[in-house]
Amino acid sequence: MKHIINYLGALLAVVLIGATFTACSDEDAQSANVGLGIKTFFPTKVVTNQPMTINGSGFNGVTEIEFPGGKKVTDFEIVGNDMIRVNAPSGIAADGGKIIVRTADDEAESHMSLTVGHTYVTGYSKQPGEKASGGELIDVFGSDLEFINGVELLDADGVPQIIDHKEFYRKGTNKLTIRLPKKNIYEGTFVGILHTYDGQSIMMPELAYEPGADEGHWETVKTTIWKNDGSLGAISWSSDYRFASEESKTGEECYAVPMDVWQKMKSETFYVTIKGEDPQVRVTSGWWSTTWTGNDIQPGNELLTDNGDGTWTLTVNLAGDPLLDVVDAQHLLFTGDRYTVEEIYFAEDVWIDGPGMQEVKVPVWTNGGSLGAISWSGDYRFASEESKTGEECYAVPMDVWQRLKTETFYVTIKGEDPQIRVTSGWWSTTWTGADIQPGNELLTDNGDGTWTLTVNLAGDPLLDVVDAQHLLFTGDRYTVEEIYFIELVAGGGGSSETVFWENSGAGAVSWNGTYRFGLDGHDGNNECITTFPQDIWDKIKSGTFYLVVEATDPQIRVTNGWWDTQWLTDFQPGNDLLTDNGDGTWTLEINISGDPLVDTIDEKHILFTGDRFTPVKLYFK
Repeated sequence: MKHIINYLGALLAVVLIGATFTACSDEDAQSANVGLGIKTFFPTKVVTNQPMTINGSGFNGVTEIEFPGGKKVTDFEIVGNDMIRVNAPSGIAADGGKIIVRTADDEAESHMSLTVGHTYVTGYSKQPGEKASGGELIDVFGSDLEFINGVELLDADGVPQIIDHKEFYRKGTNKLTIRLPKKNIYEGTFVGILHTYDGQSIMMPELAYEPGADEGHWETVKTTIWKNDGSLGAISWSSDYRFASEESKTGEECYAVPMDVWQKMKSETFYVTIKGEDPQVRVTSGWWSTTWTGNDIQPGNELLTDNGDGTWTLTVNLAGDPLLDVVDAQHLLFTGDRYTVEEIYFAEDVWIDGPGMQEVKVPVWTNGGSLGAISWSGDYRFASEESKTGEECYAVPMDVWQRLKTETFYVTIKGEDPQIRVTSGWWSTTWTGADIQPGNELLTDNGDGTWTLTVNLAGDPLLDVVDAQHLLFTGDRYTVEEIYFIELVAGGGGSSETVFWENSGAGAVSWNGTYRFGLDGHDGNNECITTFPQDIWDKIKSGTFYLVVEATDPQIRVTNGWWDTQWLTDFQPGNDLLTDNGDGTWTLEINISGDPLVDTIDEKHILFTGDRFTPVKLYFK
């Protein structure tokens, strides 16, 4: 009778949950009834002593785990019937293989294979003898860098201190970024040490360290949406300056705006630079049906600022205006009389922290408009690339997924009175144990109809299940607009770019040798697209430089002109050294110092090849 009552109680709970949460997974209800099995494990590449989690079912009776190569482990933690924590043992077969869990009378083998890694460091953003100030970021380049679990530095008293990997600014496969302690660092020259899970001690360059400065300030950073190239002239009640989204373009517009930018124009303040002595500005729809603010804008209006150089700045925010309801279908038109439109842009205030550091937004995912309001739905489900099932709206690259699990990230949401539940895709575990609503300190009102949710999963029970069960934003009365990190990057005091090559018309790369660069005097066969003087060449070989490309899905290979030595790997979206700039271009961060490639390029040149991209420029910071 007791079993029948328990079954009826469980059945009633499932019915009630199904009535409330229409997207709830059947897997959660069934998990207790299935036998021994491995669903997934993470990470899938390990080194000795690497902490791992194994997710599945029937784990309460597990007595042994066998790793590839016959290495058996009995020292592990059974967290629950569906999860085990274990450290990867030494002696795992170099070519990897499956994991097996065993009970007294059963065993189960993983579907995925485990592989073995090894950390190699090829270079640093700082070279021997350079100054390193407290609070500054130092980049490490190489492969399998995710296995670095600490960096040893000297504290202010000269005593060794370990900066744990949880405090790293960014941790990826090909790039690791360490933020130096702001004040608690020795003033003097010494060598730091990188430590890995499997016991490697890797010496850093000898740098001149000093405590960081305290000063800082806010600075406005402009992000251009569209710029007049001179093809459009003065307005006299014309329709030349019509803008549409990419999804609603008809050919009448002068520019089709990418959907993520269009969404931002509809929800955030943007700015328009116009040129004219006495402009009369009408911001309306392409059908001339609805005018923003209901009136034309002329000098004297508080929305129009005289820049004192023959141009004016128009401040536009469509939130709450009737024009917002029609721009998707009817487009956005700048008309009126006696002016030209020079540029449309966003302007954001960023904090310049100390000497040359600024706080910037690094997007993880942006809603392109395909996902709407949440009402206890399962639409906003995110999975790692390794655990994707097709149910998620976005499969997150593994290096970014690791950051979501270990660092603070931010979510912009839109809604007047949101009720936010951050949970697993099985609805089994809710972050903070409660829904988040206005008044909660984790939810900030941005004052423009959006809110910012600050998320850090560290130490929360949700962290233990997200690899297998995914990450879900649900609740009621809101949409998710974007997910992003905030990072400190070098900058401030004007442009930090020093461009040393720009494309003058060469075409796209498709496994060709067009974009070959050499040292002056070493281009006997005239194979190079250009050559560089010795000082530029030395910087390419010893420091960090950047390649900007136009592409939607680039595959970039950095090799030499003989194709016999390649730097690291082919770079594609998801790699932590390749950044989507959000404007149809990508930036690859390159540091070949210490890599075998650097020893070959004097004779064999350096070549950027691969597929589906066009190089735009090369620059230093």
